[in-house]
Amino acid sequence: MKETILPFSPEKEYFTEELCHIIELSNSDKDEDVSIAQARVEAGVSTRWHRLKNTVERYYIVSGEGQVEIGDLSARQVSIGDVVIIPASCPQRIHNTGDKDLIFLAICSPRFLQESYEDLSQKNNLS
Repeated sequence: MKETILPFSPEKEYFTEELCHIIELSNSDKDEDVSIAQARVEAGVSTRWHRLKNTVERYYIVSGEGQVEIGDLSARQVSIGDVVIIPASCPQRIHNTGDKDLIFLAICSPRFLQESYEDLSQKNNLS
C-alpha cells in the first residue's frame, strides 16, 4: 500500500436499491482490508433488510438520528457519535426517525464488495 489522500467528492453520490445514498470514500483493491462509505438516509426512510456475507460492518453516526435493527437485538435509537458493530452475515437495517438526513460512515472489513451484499427483504418477506 502507498500513502494516499482521497479527496471528498460529493458529486459521486449515488442512490442504491437499499434506499440510501452512498458516497464511496475509500474502496479499492489497493486497500482490501477496509472500505469506508458515507451513507445518507432521508427522513422517514428505512433501508431494506440486508446482510453482508464475510464482511463486518461498522456504522459511525455523523449526523441525524435513527433506529437500528441488527440480528437478535431489539431496535435501538442511535445518534451523533454512536458506533454500531454488525458482524458478518448479520441481518440489519436502519430507519431515519428524525426530520433531517441521517448520515453515517459505513466501515467494512474486509472491504465492501457488491457480491457480499444480500437483500433479505424479498427472501424472508421482511418489511
